[in-house]
Amino acid sequence: MTELSISTAAGVFDAIAAGPPEGRPVLLLHGFPQTGLAWQRQIAALAAHGYRVVAPDQRGYSPGVRPERPEDYRISVLVEDVVAITEELGWASFDLVGHDWGGAVAWWTADAHPGRVRTLTVVSTPHPGALATTLRTDPDQRERSHYMIDWRETPATEERMLAGDAKALRAAYAGKIPQDSVEAYVRHLSQPGALTAALNWYRAGRPDGAIGVIDVPTLYVWSTEDSAFGPVAAQETGQWVNGPYRFETLPGVSHWVPEEAPETLSRLLLEHLRAHGEYGTTGTAGTQANTPSVDSPKR
Repeated sequence: MTELSISTAAGVFDAIAAGPPEGRPVLLLHGFPQTGLAWQRQIAALAAHGYRVVAPDQRGYSPGVRPERPEDYRISVLVEDVVAITEELGWASFDLVGHDWGGAVAWWTADAHPGRVRTLTVVSTPHPGALATTLRTDPDQRERSHYMIDWRETPATEERMLAGDAKALRAAYAGKIPQDSVEAYVRHLSQPGALTAALNWYRAGRPDGAIGVIDVPTLYVWSTEDSAFGPVAAQETGQWVNGPYRFETLPGVSHWVPEEAPETLSRLLLEHLRAHGEYGTTGTAGTQANTPSVDSPKR
Protein backbone atom coordinates (compact mmCIF):
# COMPACT_ATOMS: atom_id res chain seq x y z
CA MET A 1 0.00 0.00 0.00
CA THR A 2 1.10 3.53 -0.75
CA GLU A 3 0.06 6.89 0.64
CA LEU A 4 -1.55 9.48 -1.62
CA SER A 5 -2.32 13.17 -1.37
CA ILE A 6 -5.37 14.02 -3.46
CA SER A 7 -5.74 17.74 -4.18
CA THR A 8 -9.24 19.13 -4.71
CA ALA A 9 -10.85 22.55 -4.55
CA ALA A 10 -11.86 21.76 -0.97
CA GLY A 11 -8.31 20.89 0.08
CA VAL A 12 -5.96 17.92 0.18
CA PHE A 13 -7.27 14.49 1.12
CA ASP A 14 -4.91 11.88 2.54
CA ALA A 15 -5.46 8.37 1.22
CA ILE A 16 -3.97 4.91 1.04
CA ALA A 17 -3.95 3.00 -2.22
CA ALA A 18 -2.88 -0.27 -3.80
CA GLY A 19 -3.22 -2.18 -7.03
CA PRO A 20 -2.12 -1.50 -10.60
CA PRO A 21 -2.84 2.03 -11.84
CA GLU A 22 -4.66 0.61 -14.86
CA GLY A 23 -6.86 -1.65 -12.71
CA ARG A 24 -10.61 -1.27 -12.36
CA PRO A 25 -11.08 1.56 -9.84
CA VAL A 26 -12.67 1.05 -6.42
CA LEU A 27 -13.22 3.80 -3.83
CA LEU A 28 -13.61 2.82 -0.16
CA LEU A 29 -15.23 5.22 2.33
CA HIS A 30 -14.68 4.77 6.07
CA GLY A 31 -16.96 5.74 8.94
CA PHE A 32 -16.76 7.13 12.48
CA PRO A 33 -14.45 6.99 14.37
CA GLN A 34 -11.96 5.54 11.91
CA THR A 35 -9.85 6.41 8.84
CA GLY A 36 -9.09 4.76 5.53
CA LEU A 37 -6.98 2.31 7.53
CA ALA A 38 -10.20 0.45 8.37
CA TRP A 39 -10.12 -1.04 4.86
CA GLN A 40 -6.55 -2.34 4.85
CA ARG A 41 -7.58 -6.02 4.54
CA GLN A 42 -10.04 -5.30 1.73
CA ILE A 43 -7.50 -3.10 -0.03
CA ALA A 44 -4.99 -5.93 -0.01
CA ALA A 45 -7.55 -8.49 -1.22
CA LEU A 46 -8.84 -6.33 -4.08
CA ALA A 47 -5.37 -5.22 -5.16
CA ALA A 48 -4.27 -8.84 -5.30
CA HIS A 49 -7.00 -9.41 -7.90
CA GLY A 50 -5.91 -6.50 -10.06
CA TYR A 51 -8.22 -3.74 -8.84
CA ARG A 52 -6.97 -0.18 -8.27
CA VAL A 53 -8.16 0.64 -4.75
CA VAL A 54 -8.13 4.00 -2.97
CA ALA A 55 -9.34 4.65 0.59
CA PRO A 56 -9.31 8.36 1.50
CA ASP A 57 -9.48 9.87 4.95
CA GLN A 58 -12.70 11.77 4.49
CA ARG A 59 -13.54 15.40 5.22
CA GLY A 60 -12.50 16.33 8.75
CA TYR A 61 -10.32 13.25 9.08
CA SER A 62 -7.81 14.62 6.56
CA PRO A 63 -6.05 17.62 8.16
CA GLY A 64 -6.00 19.32 4.76
CA VAL A 65 -9.82 19.31 4.58
CA ARG A 66 -10.95 20.18 8.11
CA PRO A 67 -13.36 23.13 8.13
CA GLU A 68 -14.65 24.25 11.53
CA ARG A 69 -18.34 24.84 10.81
CA PRO A 70 -20.76 21.90 11.16
CA GLU A 71 -22.64 23.02 8.05
CA ASP A 72 -19.52 22.28 6.01
CA TYR A 73 -20.19 18.57 6.65
CA ARG A 74 -23.63 18.41 5.02
CA ILE A 75 -24.27 15.24 3.07
CA SER A 76 -24.33 17.12 -0.25
CA VAL A 77 -20.82 18.44 0.47
CA LEU A 78 -19.59 14.96 1.36
CA VAL A 79 -20.94 13.66 -1.95
CA GLU A 80 -19.16 16.51 -3.74
CA ASP A 81 -15.95 15.32 -2.08
CA VAL A 82 -16.40 11.85 -3.60
CA VAL A 83 -16.90 13.37 -7.04
CA ALA A 84 -13.90 15.68 -6.64
CA ILE A 85 -11.63 12.86 -5.42
CA THR A 86 -12.57 10.53 -8.28
CA GLU A 87 -12.23 13.27 -10.86
CA GLU A 88 -8.77 14.10 -9.55
CA LEU A 89 -7.91 10.38 -9.82
CA GLY A 90 -9.14 10.41 -13.43
CA TRP A 91 -11.95 7.92 -12.82
CA ALA A 92 -14.91 8.41 -15.14
CA SER A 93 -16.68 5.51 -13.39
CA PHE A 94 -15.85 3.50 -10.31
CA ASP A 95 -17.07 0.90 -7.84
CA LEU A 96 -18.08 2.50 -4.54
CA VAL A 97 -17.88 0.89 -1.10
CA GLY A 98 -18.82 2.44 2.24
CA HIS A 99 -19.15 1.53 5.91
CA ASP A 100 -20.97 3.42 8.68
CA TRP A 101 -20.98 7.14 7.72
CA GLY A 102 -19.06 6.17 4.60
CA GLY A 103 -22.01 3.93 3.76
CA ALA A 104 -24.42 6.85 4.06
CA VAL A 105 -22.25 8.92 1.73
CA ALA A 106 -22.11 5.98 -0.67
CA TRP A 107 -25.94 5.67 -0.78
CA TRP A 108 -26.32 9.38 -1.50
CA THR A 109 -23.57 9.33 -4.13
CA ALA A 110 -25.15 6.41 -5.98
CA ASP A 111 -28.47 8.26 -5.96
CA ALA A 112 -26.98 11.54 -7.21
CA HIS A 113 -24.49 10.09 -9.72
CA PRO A 114 -25.74 6.70 -10.95
CA GLY A 115 -23.94 7.13 -14.26
CA ARG A 116 -20.56 7.21 -12.54
CA VAL A 117 -21.09 4.51 -9.88
CA ARG A 118 -20.53 1.13 -11.52
CA THR A 119 -21.55 -0.86 -8.44
CA LEU A 120 -22.43 0.00 -4.84
CA THR A 121 -21.49 -1.94 -1.71
CA VAL A 122 -22.67 -0.71 1.68
CA VAL A 123 -21.69 -2.28 4.97
CA SER A 124 -23.86 -1.85 8.08
CA THR A 125 -25.67 1.38 7.12
CA PRO A 126 -29.23 0.97 5.80
CA HIS A 127 -30.48 3.05 2.91
CA PRO A 128 -31.23 6.51 4.37
CA GLY A 129 -34.85 6.27 3.28
CA ALA A 130 -35.18 2.90 5.00
CA LEU A 131 -33.59 4.29 8.15
CA ALA A 132 -35.90 7.32 8.16
CA THR A 133 -38.95 5.10 7.78
CA THR A 134 -37.79 2.79 10.55
CA LEU A 135 -37.04 5.66 12.93
CA ARG A 136 -40.71 6.63 12.64
CA THR A 137 -42.09 3.14 13.12
CA ASP A 138 -39.62 1.03 15.14
CA PRO A 139 -38.91 1.85 18.81
CA ASP A 140 -35.88 -0.44 18.76
CA GLN A 141 -34.21 1.58 15.99
CA ARG A 142 -35.04 4.86 17.73
CA GLU A 143 -33.27 3.57 20.83
CA ARG A 144 -30.27 2.38 18.82
CA SER A 145 -29.95 5.78 17.12
CA HIS A 146 -30.27 7.92 20.25
CA TYR A 147 -26.49 8.29 20.50
CA MET A 148 -26.60 10.49 17.41
CA ILE A 149 -28.54 13.08 19.40
CA ASP A 150 -26.21 12.81 22.38
CA TRP A 151 -23.11 13.31 20.24
CA ARG A 152 -24.34 16.65 18.94
CA GLU A 153 -23.35 18.23 22.25
CA THR A 154 -20.26 20.35 21.86
CA PRO A 155 -17.65 20.41 23.33
CA ALA A 156 -19.00 18.01 25.95
CA THR A 157 -18.82 14.97 23.68
CA GLU A 158 -15.21 15.59 22.70
CA GLU A 159 -14.15 16.07 26.30
CA ARG A 160 -15.95 12.92 27.40
CA MET A 161 -14.53 10.77 24.60
CA LEU A 162 -10.93 11.91 25.08
CA ALA A 163 -10.84 11.97 28.88
CA GLY A 164 -8.62 9.46 30.67
CA ASP A 165 -6.44 8.56 27.70
CA ALA A 166 -9.51 8.44 25.44
CA LYS A 167 -11.17 5.73 27.51
CA ALA A 168 -14.66 6.29 26.07
CA LEU A 169 -13.37 6.50 22.50
CA ARG A 170 -11.46 3.27 22.94
CA ALA A 171 -14.58 1.62 24.36
CA ALA A 172 -16.51 2.49 21.19
CA TYR A 173 -14.52 -0.12 19.28
CA ALA A 174 -15.91 -2.77 21.63
CA GLY A 175 -12.79 -4.90 21.53
CA LYS A 176 -13.59 -5.92 17.95
CA ILE A 177 -10.80 -3.99 16.21
CA PRO A 178 -7.09 -4.90 16.27
CA GLN A 179 -5.29 -2.99 19.01
CA ASP A 180 -2.75 -1.43 16.67
CA SER A 181 -5.60 0.02 14.63
CA VAL A 182 -7.31 1.33 17.77
CA GLU A 183 -4.10 3.11 18.76
CA ALA A 184 -3.80 4.61 15.28
CA TYR A 185 -7.38 5.89 15.36
CA VAL A 186 -6.98 7.35 18.86
CA ARG A 187 -3.77 9.12 17.89
CA HIS A 188 -5.41 10.49 14.76
CA LEU A 189 -8.56 11.74 16.50
CA SER A 190 -6.57 13.20 19.39
CA GLN A 191 -5.02 15.76 17.05
CA PRO A 192 -6.29 19.32 17.66
CA GLY A 193 -9.71 19.72 16.06
CA ALA A 194 -9.85 16.21 14.60
CA LEU A 195 -12.55 14.72 16.84
CA THR A 196 -14.68 17.85 16.60
CA ALA A 197 -14.45 17.64 12.81
CA ALA A 198 -15.48 13.97 12.87
CA LEU A 199 -18.42 14.74 15.16
CA ASN A 200 -19.49 17.58 12.89
CA TRP A 201 -20.84 14.91 10.58
CA TYR A 202 -23.54 14.37 13.23
CA ARG A 203 -24.01 18.09 13.79
CA ALA A 204 -24.42 19.16 10.17
CA GLY A 205 -28.22 18.95 10.15
CA ARG A 206 -30.67 17.25 7.88
CA PRO A 207 -29.88 16.44 4.23
CA ASP A 208 -30.61 19.15 1.68
CA GLY A 209 -33.20 17.04 -0.13
CA ALA A 210 -34.78 13.60 -0.45
CA ILE A 211 -32.99 10.47 -1.59
CA GLY A 212 -34.59 8.12 -4.08
CA VAL A 213 -34.32 4.45 -4.95
CA ILE A 214 -30.97 3.11 -6.15
CA ASP A 215 -30.66 1.79 -9.68
CA VAL A 216 -27.06 0.53 -9.72
CA PRO A 217 -26.15 -3.05 -8.70
CA THR A 218 -26.05 -3.04 -4.91
CA LEU A 219 -24.62 -5.33 -2.24
CA TYR A 220 -25.77 -4.59 1.30
CA VAL A 221 -24.00 -6.37 4.18
CA TRP A 222 -25.52 -6.24 7.67
CA SER A 223 -24.42 -8.04 10.84
CA THR A 224 -26.74 -9.34 13.53
CA GLU A 225 -24.80 -7.87 16.47
CA ASP A 226 -24.69 -4.35 15.05
CA SER A 227 -25.57 -2.02 17.92
CA ALA A 228 -26.38 0.96 15.69
CA PHE A 229 -28.64 -0.56 13.01
CA GLY A 230 -31.32 -3.11 13.74
CA PRO A 231 -32.98 -5.81 11.63
CA VAL A 232 -36.04 -3.79 10.63
CA ALA A 233 -34.04 -1.08 8.88
CA ALA A 234 -31.80 -3.73 7.32
CA GLN A 235 -34.77 -5.60 5.84
CA GLU A 236 -36.45 -2.37 4.72
CA THR A 237 -33.39 -1.42 2.66
CA GLY A 238 -34.39 -3.79 -0.14
CA GLN A 239 -37.48 -1.64 -0.77
CA TRP A 240 -35.17 1.18 -1.82
CA VAL A 241 -33.13 -0.60 -4.50
CA ASN A 242 -34.47 -1.14 -8.02
CA GLY A 243 -31.22 -2.39 -9.49
CA PRO A 244 -29.83 -5.88 -8.94
CA TYR A 245 -29.72 -6.34 -5.17
CA ARG A 246 -27.93 -8.75 -2.88
CA PHE A 247 -28.51 -8.69 0.89
CA GLU A 248 -26.08 -10.61 3.09
CA THR A 249 -26.43 -11.13 6.85
CA LEU A 250 -23.38 -11.96 8.98
CA PRO A 251 -24.47 -13.81 12.14
CA GLY A 252 -22.65 -13.01 15.38
CA VAL A 253 -20.64 -10.12 13.91
CA SER A 254 -20.70 -6.61 15.39
CA HIS A 255 -20.82 -3.22 13.68
CA TRP A 256 -17.10 -3.32 12.85
CA VAL A 257 -17.46 -5.69 9.90
CA PRO A 258 -14.42 -4.71 7.76
CA GLU A 259 -12.03 -5.51 10.60
CA GLU A 260 -13.95 -8.19 12.48
CA ALA A 261 -14.89 -10.29 9.43
CA PRO A 262 -12.35 -9.17 6.80
CA GLU A 263 -12.13 -12.42 4.83
CA THR A 264 -15.90 -12.78 4.54
CA LEU A 265 -16.40 -9.18 3.51
CA SER A 266 -13.58 -9.33 0.96
CA ARG A 267 -15.07 -12.48 -0.56
CA LEU A 268 -18.53 -10.92 -0.84
CA LEU A 269 -17.09 -7.76 -2.32
CA LEU A 270 -15.08 -9.63 -4.94
CA GLU A 271 -18.14 -11.71 -5.88
CA HIS A 272 -20.20 -8.56 -6.29
CA LEU A 273 -17.63 -6.81 -8.45
CA ARG A 274 -17.17 -9.85 -10.68
CA ALA A 275 -20.93 -10.33 -11.09
CA HIS A 276 -21.35 -6.81 -12.42
CA GLY A 277 -18.13 -6.26 -14.29
CA GLU A 278 -19.84 -4.90 -17.41
CA TYR A 279 -22.29 -2.56 -15.70
CA GLY A 280 -21.76 1.03 -16.81
CA THR A 281 -20.05 -0.15 -20.00
CA THR A 282 -22.89 -1.98 -21.69
CA GLY A 283 -25.72 -0.59 -19.60
CA THR A 284 -26.70 -4.06 -18.38
CA ALA A 285 -26.17 -5.47 -14.98
CA GLY A 286 -25.74 -9.19 -14.44
CA THR A 287 -28.03 -11.41 -12.43
CA GLN A 288 -29.84 -10.62 -9.24
CA ALA A 289 -28.91 -12.57 -6.13
CA ASN A 290 -30.29 -13.48 -2.73
CA THR A 291 -32.99 -10.85 -2.12
CA PRO A 292 -35.40 -9.67 -4.81
CA SER A 293 -35.42 -5.99 -5.62
CA VAL A 294 -38.73 -4.21 -5.25
CA ASP A 295 -40.06 -1.53 -7.58
CA SER A 296 -40.48 1.38 -5.20
CA PRO A 297 -41.42 4.97 -6.01
CA LYS A 298 -39.13 7.79 -5.04
CA ARG A 299 -39.99 8.90 -1.54
